[in-house]
Amino acid sequence: MEIIIADNSGFCFGVERAIKLTEDALKTNVKTTSLGLLIHNPQEVDRLSNIGLNVTEEIDRIFENENLVVRAHGETKDKKKLIESKGYNLIDATCPVLLSIYKRIEKAENEGYTIIIIGDKDHPEIIAMAGQLAQNPLIINTEEEAREIKNTDKLYIVSQTTNLIEKFLLLSDIIGRSNTNVVIKNTICNATKLRQQSVIELSKNVDAMVVIGGKTSSNTNKLYELSKKHCENTFRIETVRDLSLQEVFKYNKIGITAGASTPAWIIEEVVQVMDNYSKDEFMEQVEGSITKIYPKDVVKGSVIYVTDNEVMVNIGYSSDGIIKLDELSTDPDKKPRDLFEEGQEIDVYVIKLDDGEGNVVLSTRRVEGLKNWMKLVEIYENNETVEAEVLKEVKGGLLASVLGINAFIPGSQITTSFVKDLSPYIGQKLECKIISIDEKKRRLVLSKRVIEEAAEQEKVDKAWETVEVDKIVTGTVERLTDFGAFVDIGGVDGLIHISDISWKRIKHPSDVLTVGDEIEVKILRANKEKNRISLGLKQLSKKPFELFMENNQVGDVVKGEVVNLLDFGAFVRLSEGVEGLVHVSQISYEHVEKPSDELNIGDEIEVKILEINPETKRIALSVKETLEKPQEVKKPEPVKVKKPKEEVVEYENQELENNLGALLDAELSKNIDEE
Repeated sequence: MEIIIADNSGFCFGVERAIKLTEDALKTNVKTTSLGLLIHNPQEVDRLSNIGLNVTEEIDRIFENENLVVRAHGETKDKKKLIESKGYNLIDATCPVLLSIYKRIEKAENEGYTIIIIGDKDHPEIIAMAGQLAQNPLIINTEEEAREIKNTDKLYIVSQTTNLIEKFLLLSDIIGRSNTNVVIKNTICNATKLRQQSVIELSKNVDAMVVIGGKTSSNTNKLYELSKKHCENTFRIETVRDLSLQEVFKYNKIGITAGASTPAWIIEEVVQVMDNYSKDEFMEQVEGSITKIYPKDVVKGSVIYVTDNEVMVNIGYSSDGIIKLDELSTDPDKKPRDLFEEGQEIDVYVIKLDDGEGNVVLSTRRVEGLKNWMKLVEIYENNETVEAEVLKEVKGGLLASVLGINAFIPGSQITTSFVKDLSPYIGQKLECKIISIDEKKRRLVLSKRVIEEAAEQEKVDKAWETVEVDKIVTGTVERLTDFGAFVDIGGVDGLIHISDISWKRIKHPSDVLTVGDEIEVKILRANKEKNRISLGLKQLSKKPFELFMENNQVGDVVKGEVVNLLDFGAFVRLSEGVEGLVHVSQISYEHVEKPSDELNIGDEIEVKILEINPETKRIALSVKETLEKPQEVKKPEPVKVKKPKEEVVEYENQELENNLGALLDAELSKNIDEE
């Protein structure tokens, strides 16, 4: 049998990049979550999950400084903005090919084009692509949909990156013939083109083809369609477990290809099994069977004899089966004679068909395990909990035992907070939920965290029942940030924005609050869907102007601080937090050119209240009214002039006498004329 692997199969550059970014994020020991499946390959997703990657479909909570990976298929603009607003560290693993397409279609839309995308409207890549645009694009996937687009000007056509080239050319040609000013951009990924070309060439020259990839992988499905056109004997599998060796070994020349999301280790596993397990060996075993049995089967048998170390069983096969001591029971203290007797009918698990001495190797211990697996599947389907005994710490988490079956608890699933030292959990029995179970791979993944989150959510839901806008509640300050304070109000957190902490201007919430403070707050706004509650602290105290009106009246002299200086006056903050204006004319009895000539910001001064306007909330103040009024300089009395013939004039002082001059002569002449 000849095995040929297609050129350009397996991971593409974009998928490799997404895996590398995610693995690097996981190495930082910061909780890392992908928004949706990172790639369309469940085996690789499971591998990443086992080393700590979480998967979420919705961003429904705030987890500041935690990693959130945008998958290789990309995400909408709005979703990325939401991620950042929630406080996550956004790791954008979008394929660079898609990022290039985003720029093209945004530019075309700005130039007035209507965007058309040829592809599956429900595929995450297409949803993300459409989410880059201001207007909804036209998404088509059939000839009928293409023909419906007629008599339209300025169309810009792109493709899903994993499309069949023939399909894209056909649909874009139909649109181009029925419309004017049509721009067609073939955005099928070059890696996709190369894989499709390789599978076409290979499938024409082999007896059978094996296409490996996730069942939901679009590009893998396209490879299967192309292979099937040229090679009728095409097998579509996810892993080697899905491959029927009996069917494949009918052919001499077998080709293998894999989708862009298929890791190299899965491809190597398929090749190794096919290469090592020769066609002749396989067919010999099949033809020599009286009843067809295979490794991992559970079959019925009859006990032939029992010794101190083993049990011999007739299973209706060409060879008898043997159960060794270590495969008898999950209880190591049990002996063969304690468990079985000759003639007893039992269920046995087939480990392998030949132990080197012609015996089929069997196990009853693993049958117990299979039954326990069935119990676990039932528990998983019923969303029930299990008790897990922690055995030891392993890379990325804890190894535990449930019903005698090993289970893995990722470090991120032990509790809701980050745990650096896992050793205290060893030997403990933890109540957990099953979050992943794969009987074929013997993989069981547990989570204690989901139980805690459910309990917290129940607490939050109960707390929300008492949340009412305008209600005054008591809470505890949990955390302070630059923009406000988070307060626990009985199981749910609310935010007091810095502007709602005090009527006075403050630089930081810590100017007023301390973590652990128990305070009364008013609920200003509440949105249960977004789990957001806005609280107010200042709303429980009187407004500064109201307090000022109660404490003061026109004519009062009060103290204040100069907080601002302008050309027309100085603003002074009074003890209640309100500000009043000292007009430049009210600073001094002497002429003041600018307020800054007499006052400095930060000066503590006394002012007199001249006017209070409740409607405009304006306060007029005066500094000079608090000062002693200087004595007025007495104005000179008018000059007294006697009749001309007496020629006697009285002056107020000698200085005036010396300065009159011509004025006196004129005044005398005027008086003589009047008489």
